[in-house]
Amino acid sequence: MPVVNKILVAVDLSAQSSTVADYAVCLAKSLKAEIMAVYIAPSLSQYVGFHVPASSIENFVGEVVNGAEKSMEDFVTEKFKGVKARGKVVSGYAAEEIIEQAQEFGADLIVMGTHGRVGLDRILFGSVAEKVVKTSNIPVLTVRPDVNVPNSPEGE
Repeated sequence: MPVVNKILVAVDLSAQSSTVADYAVCLAKSLKAEIMAVYIAPSLSQYVGFHVPASSIENFVGEVVNGAEKSMEDFVTEKFKGVKARGKVVSGYAAEEIIEQAQEFGADLIVMGTHGRVGLDRILFGSVAEKVVKTSNIPVLTVRPDVNVPNSPEGE
């Protein structure tokens, strides 16, 4: 029988992340597992050379990470009550970082939403969940957007 002691929860800190967190908490309580919530800030390094100075991009990403760290702290406190949980913010390519963070954490399961991006973002960046499912060597639970959540791509 599989043992799940550690769950990596990938969130984008949108309203939809609450639904993802609910599933993770349910699993963590049932399995007595620990949670690591992770938010991946985009690296934006691919835009260096497009008449945008590298220092401007680095400053912008730094500001995003700083803001996300505070949001993550609040999110973990509010959404992961009753389970051992912590949050982490890193920058990079989302799918690759989710896999890397799961390995570093020693996760037995990844929980993530299926639609963090819509429209042009999805065309440009693809589906992060799809990439994680295809490349992960551990199970991945994907959670569809809740049409009742404000700002949910399916509810627009």
